[in-house]
Amino acid sequence: MITIEKVCKKFGKSEVLKDLSCQIESHSIYGLVGANGAGKSTLLRLINGVYEMDRGSIKIDGVEISDREELKQKLVFVPDDLFFYSTYTLLDSAKFYEAMYKKFDMEACKEMASLLKLDLHKKIATFSKGMKRQCALILALSTNAEYMFFDETFDGVDPVVRNVLKKLLAKQTLEKNATIIMTSHNLRELEDICDNLGLLYQGGILFQSDIDTLKTNMCKVQISLKGEFNEENFKDFSLLNYKKCGSVATLILRGTKEETEKEFKKMKPIILDYIPITLEELFIYEMESVGYVFSEIV
Repeated sequence: MITIEKVCKKFGKSEVLKDLSCQIESHSIYGLVGANGAGKSTLLRLINGVYEMDRGSIKIDGVEISDREELKQKLVFVPDDLFFYSTYTLLDSAKFYEAMYKKFDMEACKEMASLLKLDLHKKIATFSKGMKRQCALILALSTNAEYMFFDETFDGVDPVVRNVLKKLLAKQTLEKNATIIMTSHNLRELEDICDNLGLLYQGGILFQSDIDTLKTNMCKVQISLKGEFNEENFKDFSLLNYKKCGSVATLILRGTKEETEKEFKKMKPIILDYIPITLEELFIYEMESVGYVFSEIV
């Protein structure tokens, strides 16, 4: 588990992180979302010891991150600005990682490179931006580190390869019990892989939740009733959003399908459909319920 308590970080007069606190559970995939400049990269760099915090505490499995010797084999970090030695091939880079990480799996690295059609003997400097990102990801996965950090995880990667990478990341958590922390300014990139999500805004975690709880405790419903009706007809529900087009209303409300369906059927609706709700919609309505405009945050 990663425990972050009241962490602050300034660059000059700019306070990037302000008393940030959160917990990241072990053996899960945690997504950190926020607009560019929100502090996502800074937080990952603090956890990995690239930067030093001004105040606060960061512990990994109860160990302060200042004790780098004990933690260094547990952590691997892929930053948003990738670096590879200009003359190195993917195989050269793999050997470099192998020298640093005791659990590095060379065979797994070669298998993933083959899966992604990456030439082990070609200089990484000649690869495209997306291919370089793929190289960085499979090298990190091959370390078998307990905690893996990926900044702007799928930057430059096309949708087909992105799905392959997501499967590899999920496999690492399921089979190797890895804890993966990944950032993105695009919520849609993370919604189908993360167990938990945190929204970073103005230097702190504005909102976080596990995805299953979030999805089961909110519903999107299309309904039509006999005769005229309006929002007032649904005052007994925990309504977050109401829109009516013609004779059909679309509702966003708190509660499970089982709880709400029973009450809706008492109203004898002409139409009652439950529609899948996206993670982005969930965040939009959660933010609106506490007075924030989601589009201004991410």
